[in-house]
Amino acid sequence: MSTAAQLKSALTTVSPGDTIRLADGTYTGNFKATRPGASGARITLTGSSKAVLTAGGGYGLHLNGASYWTVHGVTIKGGQKGIMADAANGVVIDAVTVHDLDMEGVHFRKSSRDGVLKNSRIYDTGQNGRGMGEGVYVGSAGDLSDRSDNAQILNNTIGPDVGGESVDIKEGTTGARIIGNTFDGQGLTGANYDDSWVDVKGNNVLVEGNKGSRTTNNGYETHTQQSGWGCGTVFRNNSSNLTGATGDRQLAINVTNNSSSCRTTVYASNTVTGGKGLTNIAVTP
Repeated sequence: MSTAAQLKSALTTVSPGDTIRLADGTYTGNFKATRPGASGARITLTGSSKAVLTAGGGYGLHLNGASYWTVHGVTIKGGQKGIMADAANGVVIDAVTVHDLDMEGVHFRKSSRDGVLKNSRIYDTGQNGRGMGEGVYVGSAGDLSDRSDNAQILNNTIGPDVGGESVDIKEGTTGARIIGNTFDGQGLTGANYDDSWVDVKGNNVLVEGNKGSRTTNNGYETHTQQSGWGCGTVFRNNSSNLTGATGDRQLAINVTNNSSSCRTTVYASNTVTGGKGLTNIAVTP
């Protein structure tokens, strides 16, 4: 299909197992999917990077209860937020481009479990300058009922000009995997304490094999925003370039909450260039 009207119509009539194929071109509007696929019969929205969903405000693509969707290849730009998954399980976002937004790029929210974002590019977010421009946002700040668990953020390029952290894993969520990504922190604003590529506030998060450059202070941070959260993070084989950082800590991995009841593990396979050090806790061989 090739028009916004055709796309909006398809989103309201699609059934499990269906594929919506977008021709190259511009699709202007806010696009919302509410019809779920099934674990064995996914719904796919696919096109090339030249199939561009452009919003003037609001959400570019809203998967509202639209579980088991795959979004592949397309570009989402303009608007307040890029791709929002609300109460949508098993969503896979693959090889998309998300940019030119007032706020965050991709958000798994309202207990959207088992979401995957992979092989994608996110840049130029948070244009309103309020520090709300995270590349990838999992969960909801202060809302422990949002169990957007087991998110996988794999092999993406996030930044530059992301006006918040590249990845923010919120309290209330468990089991996120952040693996093989490249982060460019050029454009961090500091407006909401955003001075690192990744903030981990959820539990049992794995951060592995990522590369980061250009940050204002730290590479990665763990935080306990709510009692019992921000625990069990494992850092392995990440390389951090802190050259140019001017903040007070300048650590590749700044652990703010390590205790016997809330462990963080930093393996010796992590490396750092520039800055003031690898981490502020004992390193595990």
